[in-house]
Amino acid sequence: MSDHPAASDHTLQRLPGANQVGMREYNERLLLQAIRLHGSLPKAELARLTKLSGQTVSVIVERLLDEGLVERQAAQRGRVGQPSRPIALRPDAAFAVGVRLGRRSLDVLLLDFAGQPRWRSATPYPAPRVDEVFAAIGAELARIHDVLGEGAGRIAGIGLAAPLAFGGWHDLLGMEAREAAAWAGLDLRARLQAATPLPVEFAKDTAAACVAELVAGRGRGLENYLYVFVDVLAGGGLVIDGQPHGGRHGNAGAIGSMPLGLAGAGRAGQVLDEASLVGLERMFGAAGLEPLAFTDARVLAAPWEPVTRAWIARAADAIAFAICGAACVLDLDGAIVDGAVDRALLAALLTAVEAALGRYDWQGAARPPVLAGAVGADAKAYGAACLPLHSGFAPAHDLFLKDARRQGRPG
Repeated sequence: MSDHPAASDHTLQRLPGANQVGMREYNERLLLQAIRLHGSLPKAELARLTKLSGQTVSVIVERLLDEGLVERQAAQRGRVGQPSRPIALRPDAAFAVGVRLGRRSLDVLLLDFAGQPRWRSATPYPAPRVDEVFAAIGAELARIHDVLGEGAGRIAGIGLAAPLAFGGWHDLLGMEAREAAAWAGLDLRARLQAATPLPVEFAKDTAAACVAELVAGRGRGLENYLYVFVDVLAGGGLVIDGQPHGGRHGNAGAIGSMPLGLAGAGRAGQVLDEASLVGLERMFGAAGLEPLAFTDARVLAAPWEPVTRAWIARAADAIAFAICGAACVLDLDGAIVDGAVDRALLAALLTAVEAALGRYDWQGAARPPVLAGAVGADAKAYGAACLPLHSGFAPAHDLFLKDARRQGRPG
């Protein structure tokens, strides 16, 4: 028998758009956030982390138990004194949907309240067409409602992650100019919001991936770091003082757009020209090989491996250049590199990045350690799903992305 009730109507009152957060609710959210970031904890440890009194924590925990947001786990024995029962998030207390609108695929992920994936789907396409993509999103949302059944009433909202300049670089991607123009003039968040009663929040896709790494990956242990995500087009994000930093226009950490040299009399190339998977895809095609092998383990097997190694050398040089420049400006604790790639390919890429960093003169600057991201291909959809969970249940609504509404508009 469970010692907690089903998630009650109090849960729904916490969802985005509910009442302004007062001190009581703020303290409740503070405890929920502590458990989310540190895992199940006894009440004494919750009091230490949140700096709330033991009595206050006990009162709040009982209230959260009554509301079905947390649950008691088995008692921890073998210690001196009364055995304590850690408090954990109740996984089915709420759910969130993450939608990652990519240039080559649509990815949809369902997270439970404890941050565990419950369901996922991937819809590939050669090129994104507006009406077809949003029809596919609607179909996936309907499937999620079927999967959850009555639990669909506890969906906190939808997080949408997409590139800010979705129609950009259309020549590199082989996108028709007309389709690129249709995306460029579209308010993505508003288009999805018009199709669902659930609240929709928007984030730049690499910023969403950065949030995922911060919440569920290596980012927990670093205060200031550059985040690099290798995808169809490479990009990145920036974390300062433990929080994602978007900058004035939401482009902070956009290493894909970083020039690779002096412009001189012509156009300087960008990091994404060398470090994007579309480049590897094209190299495979030019060699007469199956282009989509870059998505799986074939990428480091014959006959693809020699081509992959040539791409790795170029991509690593470009990524190392970006890390070096960022480290000189920001004095980073580290750089995290992840991507929608096979993990063996990521490991080979990081080895090459380290070698490339070793060719720079680091006098006057601190060379940051380079770490492999822990979330992987799900990062953008996972980070998107974190947005409504955070908005509904974390202590500060704007903690992760301060310009989320503005970033959803084209321009």
